[in-house]
Amino acid sequence: MVDRYGTTFGAFMDDALAQESDPRAGFSRMPEEAAVSYTDPGHPAGCLVISAATNYSPQTADVEQDLRTRRTANVRSFEARLQDAWARGALPEDADTRALAVYFAAVVQGMSQQARDGASTKELRRVARLAMNAWPEPSA
Repeated sequence: MVDRYGTTFGAFMDDALAQESDPRAGFSRMPEEAAVSYTDPGHPAGCLVISAATNYSPQTADVEQDLRTRRTANVRSFEARLQDAWARGALPEDADTRALAVYFAAVVQGMSQQARDGASTKELRRVARLAMNAWPEPSA
């Protein structure tokens, strides 16, 4: 599925994570870019893949399933990147990479809904910065 920018859903998230050599920098950049993307006045607020499947019928169950698959693929991608960060020592030994992956997905998905409800770029950027408080510091 192509998003409202003509790119594959999650492209800005993947770009943010791939273009940063430091995992923390990538995960910090991702919600910052979501804040800008979700509130771009030239497009509908939020993210279609996140919000489109909230109301579906039996006739559109295939669409709902496709959107769910895309969202869960993002969580798996986040988890793989976090596992790699853990393996390289960028996260503490006891870091719960699955919980962190679900957390960052929940933040980004929640930001989409907040944008649809009228949150500004500035508000969502503050949320993005607050989200990084959950990032565990690596063991010394």
